[in-house]
Amino acid sequence: MNTSSAWFYWAILSAVFAAMTAILAKIGIQGIDSDLATLVRTAVIIVVLSIFVWYTGKWSNPLQLPTKTWVFLGLSGLATGASWVCYFRALQIGEASKVAPVDKLSLVLVAVFAVAFLGERPSLREWSGIAMVAAGVLVLAIKR
Repeated sequence: MNTSSAWFYWAILSAVFAAMTAILAKIGIQGIDSDLATLVRTAVIIVVLSIFVWYTGKWSNPLQLPTKTWVFLGLSGLATGASWVCYFRALQIGEASKVAPVDKLSLVLVAVFAVAFLGERPSLREWSGIAMVAAGVLVLAIKR
């Protein structure tokens, strides 16, 4: 697999696992508080990733990471936690087939934020696809 296209396969796997996350979480949160469910999910992730990082020999002392890395990964962690809390709450009270697509509005926001903060410049074709995602979210959100 050449590295210029490897990202695409990882992204497809991410989408598959994200879809599984929605369905498994919807089943798993039945009868319990969504915040407790988020905590359990997070604990599982910590254990599994710790084992994975250790097993693959990728462990290094996190205290030796640069301050900038700590700040931005910390902020990313806070954003992830907030996203998960909101996502699980939405899954608990809504249908997974409606919640998950609306959650993907994040794709549109990532594009806008990437332009604003990272200087990325999507092509017209890419903006067209992003606009279609936004339109799809609107179609799902508008009540009949």
